[in-house]
Amino acid sequence: MDLIETIDDRGVVTLTLNRPQRRNALDRGLVARLSNALRRIGTDPKARVAVLSGAGGNFCAGGDIEWMRSAAEASEQENEKDALALGEMFDALDQLSKPTVALVQGAAFGGALGLVACCDIALAAKSAKFCLSEVRLGLIPAVVGPYVLRAIGARNMRALALSAEIVGADCAFHIGLVHEVAREDGLAAARDRIVEALLLGAPGAQAEVKRLIRTCRDPAPDTSLLKETARLLAERRASPEGVEGLSGFLEKRAPSWRAHRGS
Repeated sequence: MDLIETIDDRGVVTLTLNRPQRRNALDRGLVARLSNALRRIGTDPKARVAVLSGAGGNFCAGGDIEWMRSAAEASEQENEKDALALGEMFDALDQLSKPTVALVQGAAFGGALGLVACCDIALAAKSAKFCLSEVRLGLIPAVVGPYVLRAIGARNMRALALSAEIVGADCAFHIGLVHEVAREDGLAAARDRIVEALLLGAPGAQAEVKRLIRTCRDPAPDTSLLKETARLLAERRASPEGVEGLSGFLEKRAPSWRAHRGS
């Protein structure tokens, strides 16, 4: 079971990405199950708060490399359909009417930053590591781009997306990607405190707050933007650089643009 869903008697739903052997990387099946769970939570009157976490010490390693390579080898139509499903999953998380909390530990790479940015509140363990790693695979952070950009701003997005450097939790806090950094043994306590605070609010009022913010802020990604970012992701996956980057990762070798560096 790659997604574990539980709900307690307070209405706190916990969605745990459960592919620890792949550092909870997203693949087609997990994306579909997470999308379905989010839509179901959105219409469940018993659900009050949704907490998103990862099993086995990591939050999420982004898109599963084997999945992305298989999508790149599919037809153009299937490749874009696959990318659009990923974009719609992020949109479902972003648009969820219930308060959402990301609980980040270990690795949060690539698409994981989209999950973090789409949640209302993000808590990170001190040891958590964040990275927009796509360019090192010949890809771009396309479908997560609008959400991460909104969270951290254009200048910070440029720095992370162009360098693909790994940054720590304190940096993620400084640029606005996460709201609080806790010691490893204090992350659960931080989660419990935030959840208790959220449960004190009226559910209808909280839904209206989220709707108000969407109305007041820059427009949320619409259907045309979702399609365009999906097209860009699909195009990069099938590009010579994308094919080379994904193949190099799976074959444990440097891609051609790094071969001359000997690493």
